[in-house]
Amino acid sequence: MHLLVLPALLLLSGCSHMAQDSWTGRDKAQHFLASAMLSAAGNEYAQRQGVSRDRSGAIGVMFSVSLGASKELWDSRPAGSGWSWKDFAWDVAGATTGYTLWQMAHY
Repeated sequence: MHLLVLPALLLLSGCSHMAQDSWTGRDKAQHFLASAMLSAAGNEYAQRQGVSRDRSGAIGVMFSVSLGASKELWDSRPAGSGWSWKDFAWDVAGATTGYTLWQMAHY
């Protein structure tokens, strides 16, 4: 069910502008690293607010992924470079890695 939300949002927002990019490149590393750092930072912040370990992990990942999706939505405007599922995949991979590393460091 949740997997249908993002494509529906793209259709409703009028996004028909897709990027023609590759799976590798400097921007993919930037997506991955930024998402990993944002996920770990969101984890840490939530836990310092007294949120449980499991919930803080979910907050960190969703914080990172939502920023990645927002950036892709911004790119999908007519003057942008277009929505990139490849960038978004690197965002999700980075957020997951950031979550994993944060959990390992705080176990």
